[in-house]
Amino acid sequence: MVKHYTDRLFMFRITRPPSLRFRSGEFVMIGLPNAERPVYRAYSIASPAWDEELEFFSIKVPGGPLTEHLQKIQVGDTILMKKKPTGTLVLDALLPGRRVWMFSTGTGIAPFASLIRDPETYDKFDQVILTHTCREVAELGYGEELVAAMREDPLVGEFADKLIHFTTVTREPFPRPRRITDMMRDGEVFEMLGVPPICAENDRAMICGSMEMLRETKEICEGFGLVEGSNSMPNTVVVERAFVD
Repeated sequence: MVKHYTDRLFMFRITRPPSLRFRSGEFVMIGLPNAERPVYRAYSIASPAWDEELEFFSIKVPGGPLTEHLQKIQVGDTILMKKKPTGTLVLDALLPGRRVWMFSTGTGIAPFASLIRDPETYDKFDQVILTHTCREVAELGYGEELVAAMREDPLVGEFADKLIHFTTVTREPFPRPRRITDMMRDGEVFEMLGVPPICAENDRAMICGSMEMLRETKEICEGFGLVEGSNSMPNTVVVERAFVD
């Protein structure tokens, strides 16, 4: 299944290999058998760990060796996938806390699409705040559709009151026409959501987006007292550094 959201963004779902095991929030390397040496790219798995299919959310790169062809896949086509999922945007890499912030831009929402559909997320946190910043309003469509479906999902719908979805747009008119990093710096996001500023005692953060966004958001979180963690050393903030094309 392939669904196009804009001329730059698409989602696709494929059959899950029976042997694949992963934790919600991890990524895999995928490619296509269309060359002697197939090109592989890291893709966050957007479906939760219990799903029988694998969902991915991707940009379209004109002339890109992989996305140019991925956006045209059809039922019956073969997708190549390396065997070992990995990644830092997993619940195991965070210390226990009361609230988890999931900061995303563009296709960086993909790992959080997995996590907000996993009951374990709501077992571990009283409140889940998913922020999604895009350049254009239409680019929010995947996330809006995702959250609406989550609220109706028989497995996680009962936790809907724990999830806050906060969207901003930077290049078109919108009720919140700002970058999330600017709203963190001046406190507007906390004021609008009616929550206290981030603190190391109660808050945890997960970050996924462009390289610049990762650097800036991590720096702001560290200013609030959060410390970067990993699978081997859990702490209060984690950052994903795997990218597509």
